[in-house]
Parts: sequence; structure tokens; C-alpha cells
Amino acid sequence: MGPSALPGAGSGRHDVNVEVDRNGLEILDRSECLRLLSGSFVGRVAVTVGGLPAILPVNYLVDGGRILIRTGEGTKLDLATREAVIAFEVDHVEPFSHSGWSVCVTGVAKEILDPGELHRVDTLPLPHWTPNGISHVLAVSLDLVSGRRLPRP
Repeated sequence: MGPSALPGAGSGRHDVNVEVDRNGLEILDRSECLRLLSGSFVGRVAVTVGGLPAILPVNYLVDGGRILIRTGEGTKLDLATREAVIAFEVDHVEPFSHSGWSVCVTGVAKEILDPGELHRVDTLPLPHWTPNGISHVLAVSLDLVSGRRLPRP
């Protein structure tokens, strides 16, 4: 069964037709996905390490057509220096209303090395919570963006 349209499915909009998937989840368009991404600051990066999946929590910032992530030495930086394709996910769940949303991005991770660009990034509110020095910045392209919203009952 393919997507269908139901009035006001889950986002408080009662006069707008909303596309839903076969499970009844609202399909979010790219602009809504980017709006939700921009309103959060903790996500998860999904990568392949030694042929196995790994999911790593990160702080991030949406900067135009990319996601910026601060990181230290390690898995994320190693993948970015190889310009690996990664997945990135952010979600929000309301446990009492049983509603929420999830946005997934697939893109190429690259380390930002240009001193001028790094200086500009340093002026942005890109959070980092780790106690050790974080000296690298990754940029993830927004090649594929998709999202779903679980409507409030």
C-alpha cells in the first residue's frame, strides 16, 4: 500500500492534506525536516566500522546546506578524512502523548580544513560537550533527507 493523504494527520493542522506512509506516519517534506533539524542540537551518526554498524551521539548545527559536527580524533574523523557516506538521525519523542518525529539524512562527511572556513565556524553556536579538546569540524552534506511524524492521538 502506498502513501495516501489524510486531513490534518498529527501536526495540529486540520485544513491541510498530509501525506502519510503505509503505517499511518506523516511523511515530512524536506523543508519541514530541515526546520526540525535546525531546532535540535544532539543527533546520532550511523557509520560502518570494520563492516559492522556503529551509532555515535554528536552535537551538531545546521549551517546552510550541511550539518556541522565538532569531533576529536577517532572514528568520525577517520571516516570524514575518507569522505565516507554516513547516515545522521535526529528525533524527538513525547512519551505522554505518544507522538514525535524522526529525521534522517544521508550525506558525505568531510573534514573542514580551510583556515578561513574554520574561523567562520568558530563564530557559530556549534556546541561541544566533551571535556577533552575537540579540534576538528566535520561537514555532512544533506544529499538525502527524509522524515516521519507520529501524530498525536
